[in-house]
Amino acid sequence: MKKPAYVTKEALKTFIKNALEEDIQDGDHSTLATIPKDLQQKAKLLVKQDCILAGVELAELIFKQFDKNLKVELLMKDGDSAKVGDIAFYVTGSARSILSTERFVLNCMQRMSGIATMTHDWDARLLGTKTKLLDTRKTTPNFRLCEKWAVAIGGGTNHRYGLYDMIMLKDNHIDYNGSITNAVKMAKNYIEKTKKPLKIEVETRNLEEVKEAVKSGADRIMLDNMDVATMTEAVKIIGRKCETEASGGITREMLKDIANTGVNFISAGALTHSAENIDLSLKAVK
Repeated sequence: MKKPAYVTKEALKTFIKNALEEDIQDGDHSTLATIPKDLQQKAKLLVKQDCILAGVELAELIFKQFDKNLKVELLMKDGDSAKVGDIAFYVTGSARSILSTERFVLNCMQRMSGIATMTHDWDARLLGTKTKLLDTRKTTPNFRLCEKWAVAIGGGTNHRYGLYDMIMLKDNHIDYNGSITNAVKMAKNYIEKTKKPLKIEVETRNLEEVKEAVKSGADRIMLDNMDVATMTEAVKIIGRKCETEASGGITREMLKDIANTGVNFISAGALTHSAENIDLSLKAVK
């Protein structure tokens, strides 16, 4: 599958470098003390829980960045449906290198596969509708790259990547500013002044705020923590004047009913903050 635009070589290289430094610092002393320098070995990535596999491409990059002589034989790819007992890949080469990168690879793949699996399951409930499932910025600091990548692998759609690529006027922005009307006006002036191609999204908490957001000329209106009946009325008020996004306290069981209101998007922080890790293991091949 095509990688999202934010998954660049530079971003991946920096992420891997920082994570390796955090873990190893002046040496993997358990390995250095017990494993001969020239020992060559092989290991397999064993799937121990049914899942949507994610992090395979990242795992290969981690191995190669740590030790360019490690050889990775891929048997499965990101986005594949994996079953208990499947082998995702083999890695062959320096036993020291395999052991020093083992936990880093597993930490990434277990987390990413959990997110991809949950995303795939939730997205399946939207089949037959035109509503897209979005992630949020409720991600782990310094691990957003992998978490949002996992959402994409699972079939979800990434929302803004960070604070820099969209203007989102949340409740606190509006409360601090004074009104939706004034906040949107100032945002439009900022865009005109800076020449930045940014869309404006406004969070609304009730139908009066929805009406004000429509009148202000927002590009997208977020319907925050509204029940289905209120959301249905909000979508009617908005019509086709701008995009609509349901958000706040979204659960799996609510997805179909929310999609049936006609919203364009459903954003769920749960995809990245509540997904359970998948059980994977890197086992020595004897």
